[in-house]
Amino acid sequence: MAGHRHTLFTGLAVVDSGGGETAVDCSTFTVTLRTLDEKEIRAYVRRENPVDCAGSFKVEGLGIALMQSLEGRDYTSLIGLPLILLTDMLRRFGVEPLSRSGSFE
Repeated sequence: MAGHRHTLFTGLAVVDSGGGETAVDCSTFTVTLRTLDEKEIRAYVRRENPVDCAGSFKVEGLGIALMQSLEGRDYTSLIGLPLILLTDMLRRFGVEPLSRSGSFE
């Protein structure tokens, strides 16, 4: 993967259990990894142990040092849950994350 551009896709679905309505979408985010030598890769894997991550890098940790560039609307999709997309989808169902009205309380 080193030295190349990669696009990651994170799917998200929100279901209104009361009304039965469903919203489904996909967040994309593109990363370009620096050209890395084997010593850098081994050091990164030893220090981060990123075996539980898509692409085996943790952008929220030392994985950012592997990056040349990041492109996309919402970097949180790299961490696992695209929060900008989620809040947009919740608003479609009348849930405003910043207010108490329409919330789950």
